[in-house]
Amino acid sequence: METWKEMEDCRICHRDCGVNRNQGELGFCRVPAEVILARAALHHWEEPCISGERGSGTVFFSGCNMGCVYCQNHEIALGVYGKKVSVKRLSEIFLELQHKGAHNINLVTPSHYVPQIREAILASKGLGLTIPIVYNTSSYEKVETLKMLEGLVDIYLPDFKYFDENLGLRYSRTKEYRTIALEALKEMVRQTGKPVFDEEGMLLKGTIIRHLSLPGSLGDSKEILMLLKDTFGNSVYFSIMNQYTPMEVLRKYPELQRKLTEEEYEELVSFAQLLGIRKAFIQEGETQDESFIPPFNGEGL
Repeated sequence: METWKEMEDCRICHRDCGVNRNQGELGFCRVPAEVILARAALHHWEEPCISGERGSGTVFFSGCNMGCVYCQNHEIALGVYGKKVSVKRLSEIFLELQHKGAHNINLVTPSHYVPQIREAILASKGLGLTIPIVYNTSSYEKVETLKMLEGLVDIYLPDFKYFDENLGLRYSRTKEYRTIALEALKEMVRQTGKPVFDEEGMLLKGTIIRHLSLPGSLGDSKEILMLLKDTFGNSVYFSIMNQYTPMEVLRKYPELQRKLTEEEYEELVSFAQLLGIRKAFIQEGETQDESFIPPFNGEGL
């Protein structure tokens, strides 16, 4: 079994669990040191400059260091579903996705496996991987952990979930999300610099900051856009998302048992325009359909 020194007293994210994942001890992310994947396949539902015509080579990791109560991928976020793979196999999966025509390798919920991912990227690059690496994250990251990926990740695709720390505590059990995420974003932007596109409009390097607006939290969404615009100006792209989908598991959160209204979303987009945000992706209503959630059936593993 592969072991990792970072997993002996695991503190690679801000949960600082201190468990020995090499010995199978489980912390907040609920997975051991062994990489567990749920799916690896071409994915067509990211931003256009990520998915393109052929799709993004999306690798879904099981477990999560955020644990948002409304997560659309809750099946795998709880760490109870997936297949264990070696780092060697992970590097092979990257190459197989490139062979299938993927525009990039898209690592979804990767934060709790950074040392393993780093080794897999290095191995696959040594064997001919040339397409960009996308790091798709909740932004609940330690800067020192992100620095392990410098020069290896081409595109960061981070969320910015909450401005109000009470929302972070209620929905994701974190008291300091805003501060932690903002510092992580600064490091991501430092690493990638200004966005670079190819002649077909595909993103080769850069950061796209996503925000999923939650029902009843329009004021919080506006605070987030103001903070991000003040911090980054138009040096990054934004993705303002309306795809929140109520899940069965939300019975304890009645305020989340509805979709975002069209009026709420239009008001948020108009607010972004008033702020002077010029580089942003917006969504159409069909993204709220549960059919946009991929099947976690072990494909590509």
